[in-house]
Amino acid sequence: MEETSKNKQSSIILALDFPYQGKQERGNLLTKAKNLLDTVSPYICAVKFNHHLTLPLGIFDGVQALVEQAHKRGLLAIMDCKVNDIGNTNNVIAEYYYDAGFDAVIANPFVGLEQGIKPILDVATERHRGVILLAYMSHKGAAEGYGQTIRDAETGVETKQYLAFARKAARWNADGVVVGATVPEKIREIRFVLGEEVPIYSPGVGAQGGSVEDSVKAGARYLIVGREIVHADDPAYRAETLRQKAELAK
Repeated sequence: MEETSKNKQSSIILALDFPYQGKQERGNLLTKAKNLLDTVSPYICAVKFNHHLTLPLGIFDGVQALVEQAHKRGLLAIMDCKVNDIGNTNNVIAEYYYDAGFDAVIANPFVGLEQGIKPILDVATERHRGVILLAYMSHKGAAEGYGQTIRDAETGVETKQYLAFARKAARWNADGVVVGATVPEKIREIRFVLGEEVPIYSPGVGAQGGSVEDSVKAGARYLIVGREIVHADDPAYRAETLRQKAELAK
């Protein structure tokens, strides 16, 4: 990712998330996604997919074609599946997404390492792919889970859940953590824990109220932007503007 970001001179990741499409509109969804991806590809370093496209298009049909298109444009592809199940199921999920060409998947550390996240890490290592862990999401309700105070099982010391997840991400050799751009103070805390070892990916810029400048200055390495670009009258101009803001904030 670091190499791709340098080559593209961008730290912006496009969240290719379209709103719900009725039956009549779904036939044009793949074309719309391809056109948008082509339009903004010069200004981003990666594309993040969620259920917005995998559900209506299918992994090995339209979505795989979009992943291949991203690769041809020199971009990486991240699957935001938030893997959150038992190890055997997690392994199968990861295998399918990596088969479809994804360079990394996002997983939820709440399930723990043994018979939880470890099978994903193992298959990622085998296939030379990445695993990014959730540390603190961008919506308000994240405080109820990721923001709760816990007692560390190993040390017995009280800490915040998101800080415990950050430490685990470092111990488990994760390729990144997700921390919402809406909570720059959390980005700052987690960056203090991780240093330069594990990069921070921050969603929530724009539509959810997150700031490019605040996120970057707090320690975010990559900014994940969806609606701010997808729904813009001129997506290319908006993506380029965000890219420039992020570069200036460094």
